Amino acid sequence: MHTRPLGTGGPRVAPLALGCAGMSDHTAPADEADAIATIRTALDAGVTLLDTADFYGMGHNEDLIRRALRAGDRDKVLLSVKFGGLRGPDGAFVGIEGRPAHVRNALAYSLRRLGGDHVDIYRPARLDPATPIEDTIGAISELVQAGYVRHIGLSEVGPQTIRRAHAVHPICDVQIEYSLFSRGPETNGILDTCGELGIGVTAYGVLAHGLLTGAYRQPAGGDPRAGWLPRFHPGNLATNLALVERLRPLADAHGISVAQLATAWVIARSRERGTIVAVLGARRPHRVEEALAAAAVALTDTDLRAIDEAVPAGAVAGTRYAAPLMALLDSESPFTERTGRES
Repeated sequence: MHTRPLGTGGPRVAPLALGCAGMSDHTAPADEADAIATIRTALDAGVTLLDTADFYGMGHNEDLIRRALRAGDRDKVLLSVKFGGLRGPDGAFVGIEGRPAHVRNALAYSLRRLGGDHVDIYRPARLDPATPIEDTIGAISELVQAGYVRHIGLSEVGPQTIRRAHAVHPICDVQIEYSLFSRGPETNGILDTCGELGIGVTAYGVLAHGLLTGAYRQPAGGDPRAGWLPRFHPGNLATNLALVERLRPLADAHGISVAQLATAWVIARSRERGTIVAVLGARRPHRVEEALAAAAVALTDTDLRAIDEAVPAGAVAGTRYAAPLMALLDSESPFTERTGRES
């Protein structure tokens, strides 16, 4: 696959990245042999970026990646690592931590699990409201100077936080949920801010937690995702699945699946928004192969207009997450850049 810079000063990346969370944190854990084969399939196909976090499986995911990398793989792979998600003995998330001491401690353990002397992109998973972002980024900047980190990223933060962080040290990319069903970054200033500052975007959730696969149907007994994903609530699901069906003839016209069309749409946004990488959450090799076909689809401006007409921004029923989870996202903050006041 062709590569392009991830932000003005970032590394070169393929249009697809592999998100490894589902290999360690999922309602049905992935088979380890499948997970390792998936990572190797992605790397062999030219995928250059693997996304993980120290709290995925409470260290299991980083250890899995270390075991999946073969001799010579580390020289061609970019490891993007998130930190700051605190978990209890039962696996529950219990908070966000961004203090400088935690930054250094977390990286030390990640390096041990990954089996290397550096990570390529290091980023706080969420904004710690008790720690100024300048302190968190300053601590990572010191690790960059020491050679333990190559680039600094952010995740789920809004325009003001992006600017404050970028003023401390150049930001490589912002990781944000972005898909046909999650268009918020287009309207809340995140994509505009990244474009202005020369920051790349790594988009996760491109298939909307399964809704945009085109294969999802409402199970008779309901879906456990409805407990934390309002778009799966019975009152919203019918509307959202109807939107998926509006995409099907557009996908058929290209001889691809709805999932491939949705992935190709995210990649195509790079034409007007700067580098946007689609993070694929695959757990089996054939899912990587399907996504690779999406990366080869060249959507025209006419195609993009037809897709936008089929699924207009704001047409999706339900918020991204339940209210308690939404409250943790700086990217969903009501703060507006224009006024400098809360709306």
